[in-house]
This record gives sequence, C-alpha cells and structure tokens, in this order.
Amino acid sequence: MTEPILAVDDLSVRISGLHILQGVSFTVPASGVTVLLGRNGVGKTTTLRAVLGLTPRNAELRGTVRSGARSLLGQPTHRLVREGFGYVPEDRCVFAGLTVAENLRLAEPRDTAPAYDRVYDLFPELDRRGRQRAGSLSGGQQQMLAIGRVLLRDNRLLLVDEPTKGLAPKVVTEVAEVLERVAERIPVLLVEQNLAVVRRLATDAVVLAAGRVAWTGNARELLLETALTRSLLGVGAHPAPPATERVELA
Repeated sequence: MTEPILAVDDLSVRISGLHILQGVSFTVPASGVTVLLGRNGVGKTTTLRAVLGLTPRNAELRGTVRSGARSLLGQPTHRLVREGFGYVPEDRCVFAGLTVAENLRLAEPRDTAPAYDRVYDLFPELDRRGRQRAGSLSGGQQQMLAIGRVLLRDNRLLLVDEPTKGLAPKVVTEVAEVLERVAERIPVLLVEQNLAVVRRLATDAVVLAAGRVAWTGNARELLLETALTRSLLGVGAHPAPPATERVELA
C-alpha cells in the first residue's frame, strides 16, 4: 500500500487548561480527500492547527505527527509551508487593505516560480480583479483568493478549514468544483460541515467526538449509514441531497 502523506498518532493538545484533543490518531492517504467531521467544538480546527504549528504558544502538545520519516509536530509553520503543506484557514485571512494582486504576490514562493497560470485557470475572476481591494470582494471571492494564494506553490498536502462556510449556494458549488479539481493532483485534508460537499469530494472520513476519534473509514459508507451518521454527527444522511444543501453540525 502507498504510504500515507500524513500520520497523526496519539495527538494531545491542551490550551489554557482545556484538554481539547485527547489522543487523536488517523492517517491521510497520499491521494484523494480525507474529511474531518464532528460536531462544533470537538477539535477539528485545533487538529489542523496542531499539524501546522499554529496552536498558541501556551499550548501543550503530545504525540506524533509525521509525513513519511519527517516529524512535523513542533516545527515552525513557515518551514512546513516551504516543505509543501498548504493551509486555507476557516476565516480566509485575506489582507483587506491590499489588492487581489498584492495578496497573491505576498504568497509567492521564494525558491520556485509562482504558478499563476494554475491559479488563474481555476479562478479567472482573480485575474480580472487584480487591482480591486480584497476587502471589497464578496465572501466567495475572498475564499477563492485564499485558496488561490496557497496554490501558487507546489503542495504535498492541502489542509482546508470549512471552505464553504457562510457562502451562497451557487458559490458553494463553485468552491466544491475547484477543490475537486485540486484533489486530482494534491491530497486534501478537509474540515467541512456541508454533507453534500462531503459526499461529492471525500474518499475517507475521520469523525471526532469530545476530542477523540470516534470513527474512521470510507466516507460514502459513513454517509449511507443514517443511524451511524445521526449518532456521530447529530444529522441524518439523505441519499441524494442537492449539491447546494448545507447541514450545520450543531
């Protein structure tokens, strides 16, 4: 079998006395989309941030995070980014006062040519809006910019946190289409609450509950088991929801 691109083993995270992750273990295959699911507050975003060294300085981390023979836990974020671990945060984090072009320019890799052709092929609107300030973009356009910045460099793994949150149904579909194309060449670890998007994109699923892994396996098998999905996520998995349906995991 192909070695996973990411292996998380017994990961524990405490922040300000709160034991957020309590021995989380899972792997991310070297292809496809692995979705990280769970109710609000179970540690999905904390998991991504721990992998990328983005937890607060007072955080206590234990366990291991590896990519092949490389240990990632505790490594500086900028070094992991240079090694090909791209991150699209939940709140997009665009520089509102800068133009679209300036936001992209800040993300250019130092050692290789930036892949503007790839970014503009996926997001032609970013090319057209290069002189527009990022703060004046719609939520969907800002999400496209956030993803585009990461794709300027060649990534080994893309970690994406709730890319469809707060977006209009049409834009949700557009973002899902882009991630589907991206996943053809880059493995993706995705946090997502829209089960229609999960159904479309995910090959593997990891479900967190109370800071622990409650279930791992094939994503489609999980969504076909209505009783299991309801018990783990608090929602039912309907056979064929519309592509724009969003399900909040309360």
